Amino acid sequence: MSRFNTRTARPTTSSPVTTTGETTRTHEGATGHLRDARSELFVLAISHFLADTFYENAKERDDRFERLVRQLAVEDPAWTAGLLGWLRGEGNMRSAALVGAAEFVKARLDAEQAVARIPGPAAIDGAVPYSNRAVIASVLQRADEPGEMLGYWTTKYGRRLPKPVKRGIADAVQRLYNGKSLLKYDTASKGYRFGDVLNLVHAAPAPEKPWQGDLFQYALDRRHNPDDAVPPASNRMLTARQELLALPVQERRAVVTASDGAERLAAAGMTWESLAGWLQGPMDAVAWEAVIPSMGVMALARNLRNFDEAAVSDAVAARVVARFADPEEVRRSRMFPFRWWAAYKHAPSLRWGHALEQALNHSLSNVPRLGGRTLILVDRSPSMFPGYGFSTPNKSDIPLAEQAAVFGAALAVRAQDPTLVEFGMRSARVDVPKGGSVLRLIEKFGQIDGTDIPSAVKAHFDGHDRIVVVTDEQTRPGWFPSNAHGYGGMRETEIDDLVPRNVPVYMWNMAGYRAGTAPTGSGNRHAFGGLTDHAFRMIPLLERGRDARWPWQEGAA
Repeated sequence: MSRFNTRTARPTTSSPVTTTGETTRTHEGATGHLRDARSELFVLAISHFLADTFYENAKERDDRFERLVRQLAVEDPAWTAGLLGWLRGEGNMRSAALVGAAEFVKARLDAEQAVARIPGPAAIDGAVPYSNRAVIASVLQRADEPGEMLGYWTTKYGRRLPKPVKRGIADAVQRLYNGKSLLKYDTASKGYRFGDVLNLVHAAPAPEKPWQGDLFQYALDRRHNPDDAVPPASNRMLTARQELLALPVQERRAVVTASDGAERLAAAGMTWESLAGWLQGPMDAVAWEAVIPSMGVMALARNLRNFDEAAVSDAVAARVVARFADPEEVRRSRMFPFRWWAAYKHAPSLRWGHALEQALNHSLSNVPRLGGRTLILVDRSPSMFPGYGFSTPNKSDIPLAEQAAVFGAALAVRAQDPTLVEFGMRSARVDVPKGGSVLRLIEKFGQIDGTDIPSAVKAHFDGHDRIVVVTDEQTRPGWFPSNAHGYGGMRETEIDDLVPRNVPVYMWNMAGYRAGTAPTGSGNRHAFGGLTDHAFRMIPLLERGRDARWPWQEGAA
């Protein structure tokens, strides 16, 4: 990838996302600039819901994603392996990472058959191996994902598993399978149960985990002989769960109401979902209060309405609020900022509001505090909202428009001197009070017909130090007079015609379409994308003249 030339007196900037110089048209008819394959895959991958968007249906996006992964798995395996590992790790993108890893391995195996062999295991930045086996293992980070990987591979390529797939999944099984994960994920609703995975990949217990032998046998028994399956005595959580399951239904609520009820439920790995089924009765305040101490932060945020409807006590609510206000709890939850916005939006009572705002602020720790004057343009056009032309509703319950508003508002609140603008075919400034609330600022945004980025830039750019545009990039052409006096007719105008090249423009693409609004990769034009806030930290790095690196290469020599 290209980098800053730090040996010149004035650095020439570059961007991780670059364009090829070829042009096409955006979906709204403006000049579109094609990205190189790595950049196109990066922007698509981190905006990839495996679902419809306004201008592309799910199959078109899936096909484009798979084609790019397969191409780059052979042409640039180290870069592609780095992307996939980062997607599932720091990027927290499950589906794209799993599909990408499977297609990565399939493409490399096909290439080996075609040309006898391709370069073998090497390293990413001198450290991270990109063997096929290692790539499969790197994207499996939750105990149900080995089964999901098998489900994808066998559905698409049949039940014959290549060695790298089997061994990569087996590595993940050794790392992820334990009593707690078995109780949570080894359920009848799964296409591949733990026992199915063990049968297919023949995972042996990890040398440092001798207890896994008993656990693996129990998983096999649960799958094939459930009536006779006995949890191993060595696993206290599994035996505690078995004791609870053996209780008659009429005696179960007494466990919940007992003084040690919360401790017994936690010791048995009882989630709120399993508790509801085990009780075979209503989840009232007592039931919620018994299971809340062992619930994860994400589960808490998603159940605030249930807590209020059950009239959970203020004392218990205060403990929930304290966890939302704890930055370390928020970090471990790995919840995207817009998930906290959704929790706030759907919370029925005011007792959660301040803590949810604190959680949102903690989740935005990567958003920089930009000095100088910053123009922030937030797209509010119909293509950013659900229900306008989708053949199937977007699988995310949070529209791109709201995600864009979260990021735009966060940048504005943290910036030294922001100009925050919502735009479509017209545009309007959004006031940013000093020390204001991100949540309150998000609520100020509306919806505006059409998309016209050049007109928004022309109307609001006034000697700013930088421009940040949060959009799906599918702009209409900007038509302005050919000269300052209005003579010579109208001509299509792009951002480069309106903004001096010494002013950085950061295009934050929320949808991952193929064509971008402006050429990127040199001369202070940068494109990022997707649903995470990680690339925001690139802005001050680029402006300080450091190397423009892909997120998984940050900190590398």
